Amino acid sequence: MSRYLSCTGMIGLVLAMLSSPFSSVLAADFDQARLAPQREWAVIVSPYVWAGSLKGNASLAGLDTDVDVPFPHIFDHLDLAVMGNIEVTNGKWGVYFDGEHVRTSQDEEVLSNELGLEVRTTWLAVGAFYQIYEQELGGDTVFGRPRTLSLEPTAGVRWTKLEADVSFLGFRSNKSADWTDPFVGLRVNADLTERWNLFAEADIGGFGVGSRLSVNAQAYFGYRTVMLGRPTILRFGYRALYQDYENDDFTRVNKFRWDVTQHGPVIGFSMRF
Repeated sequence: MSRYLSCTGMIGLVLAMLSSPFSSVLAADFDQARLAPQREWAVIVSPYVWAGSLKGNASLAGLDTDVDVPFPHIFDHLDLAVMGNIEVTNGKWGVYFDGEHVRTSQDEEVLSNELGLEVRTTWLAVGAFYQIYEQELGGDTVFGRPRTLSLEPTAGVRWTKLEADVSFLGFRSNKSADWTDPFVGLRVNADLTERWNLFAEADIGGFGVGSRLSVNAQAYFGYRTVMLGRPTILRFGYRALYQDYENDDFTRVNKFRWDVTQHGPVIGFSMRF
């Protein structure tokens, strides 16, 4: 039961927020004078749950294994998940910090023997963005700001730490690797209605500096409301992160390889301070 505590606790928090009385607030209940000013510095805190499946290949100490943790079974393999994003912005430009720590485990049969794989992954991304285009779409959001479509190029670095334990025939091998990828990307933000919002982001990185290639893409629908007296957007969507990393393992003979995609649905909320 304890293995699900962190992730299910976050899911419970999100679902509790979704069902709270605040989610039924009408537009007239918003404090327009407080919400309308723009170009003010703000901090946006976004806890979320990414129920990502793992698919790909890994190699350690000469042992090749398929990494296959499908979404329907993700909670059977998930031991720990802690995730969140913090953004500091004045509406025109800003910086953000995104972090995740996930631990999964799985067993598979190889030559009639059990092979165990435990993977611990940590991602920390730091990026900056600048709004190069903004088009008003007419009308205001319930936060008292004009509905807009905006484009924001991004640039930053993503640090990855990967720890993999492989056990087979009584032999146990451990490898810890970390690398830093520069990345460039683009964010798109569109106000669909006074309440509904669409946010999409994609970036590409690695370029042989850390990993050979990394690709990150995500898209979310958002619903504006007020929770705990703060303007909040409830979010749900989908995210995928692909990483192709290779380096010498501890044997100095074989390669450590991590060629894996993590993808799956995301649920969370963004609260503005």
